[in-house]
Amino acid sequence: MAEKIVAVKGMNDILPGSVPRKEKLPDSALWRWFERTVDRVMAQHGYQALLTPIVEPTPLFVRSIGAATDIVEKEMYSWTDTMNGDALTLRPEMTAGIVRSMIEHNALYNGPLRVWSIGPVFRHERPQKGRYRQFHQLDVEALGLPGPDVDAELILMVRRLWAALGLVVGKHVRLELNSLGQPAERAAHRAALVAYFEHHAEQLDEDARRRLHTNPLRILDSKNPAMQALVEAAPKLSEHLGAESRAHLDAVCRVLDAAGLPYRLNPRLVRGLDYYNLTVFEWVTDHLGAQGTVCGGGRYDGLFEQLGGRPTPAIGFGLGIERLLLLLQELGLPVPDAAPSAYAVIGEGVDLPRVLVALDALRAAGVSVQMNAGGGSMKAQFKRADASGARHALIFGAEELAQGLVGVKPLRDAAAMQTRERLDEVAHWAARLLDA
Repeated sequence: MAEKIVAVKGMNDILPGSVPRKEKLPDSALWRWFERTVDRVMAQHGYQALLTPIVEPTPLFVRSIGAATDIVEKEMYSWTDTMNGDALTLRPEMTAGIVRSMIEHNALYNGPLRVWSIGPVFRHERPQKGRYRQFHQLDVEALGLPGPDVDAELILMVRRLWAALGLVVGKHVRLELNSLGQPAERAAHRAALVAYFEHHAEQLDEDARRRLHTNPLRILDSKNPAMQALVEAAPKLSEHLGAESRAHLDAVCRVLDAAGLPYRLNPRLVRGLDYYNLTVFEWVTDHLGAQGTVCGGGRYDGLFEQLGGRPTPAIGFGLGIERLLLLLQELGLPVPDAAPSAYAVIGEGVDLPRVLVALDALRAAGVSVQMNAGGGSMKAQFKRADASGARHALIFGAEELAQGLVGVKPLRDAAAMQTRERLDEVAHWAARLLDA
């Protein structure tokens, strides 16, 4: 027997819920429900779908994310194309590719765009609960719009998505907000940070010492308990913000206050990518252990120019789908299942073409029907019907078909009676299968 080949560690199959698996991962029904929910919320806000390649030129991420970030230094899947020597990378995030696409196709020629995308991203890191080497993101971007109004609208749109998914703000998730100001303000803050941490160099751990002169802002995001007092006393970016940056953040906060959305101003919120400016935000939860961030983003007005385009204001967010669906499962929130409305039990020797025509008519009327295939006794078929999760069994016996009838047996209501319905009047009774 040939050796069994299995998936790469940290890269998972998305399976139907009926397939057992060792690790608790979202099934395909939950996944599709999430995608349909996102599609509806995006349409309500005027966002259009966009798809970009999963493979991009490596320099795209070095220039956008930052050469000194953990993602570029340690986590990217990169290689040299053997045909032409190009440096290529599996995308570790989606924003840079979207901006590249907008510049390449001059997509903002006719004005601003609001776009969204769902797809896989890749990071070479140690797999753990809710964190994988291949995972999937919802990425949402408002491109060509400069004001705090769109910042606030984007954040409120996330609240709308939470509501559609059954998550309650304040109970299941909460919002943290900050401003990273403009490049000159960040440069002044950076210089103050370097001077401060150099003065306390003996208290820095290995990661902090490595980042001190390349990306000192990331030291503020340290999770090392021994460094928390040091980090807490470090110079704050808010001390270096100018009047315009403060006014931008104040305007965002006024909209959120008016909309009744609670938030916490967190001066240590820096995000992990170099391209952010002004508004940054994260939605966090206490229900996933240490991996508490489920959604994060912010404004990146300099990224278009950084990647060779014209100066273009932009803001967006990314959401890890596996982590979010894991949160829904951890909370036990009710989500629609993929069970069919009905299961067709087919007696021995019946007129099969007539059965299939009847099932086609039911499906045309909007009823999802799973047909028994492969034969089997009526008892075995009823077991399969029950296991399918269907609410009704459609019984196609020789006697019923001879009279142009089908038996309809409720499977989830022991008190309900079995009925017989006419096959030539499907439209009259199909709706009852949907409503039950």
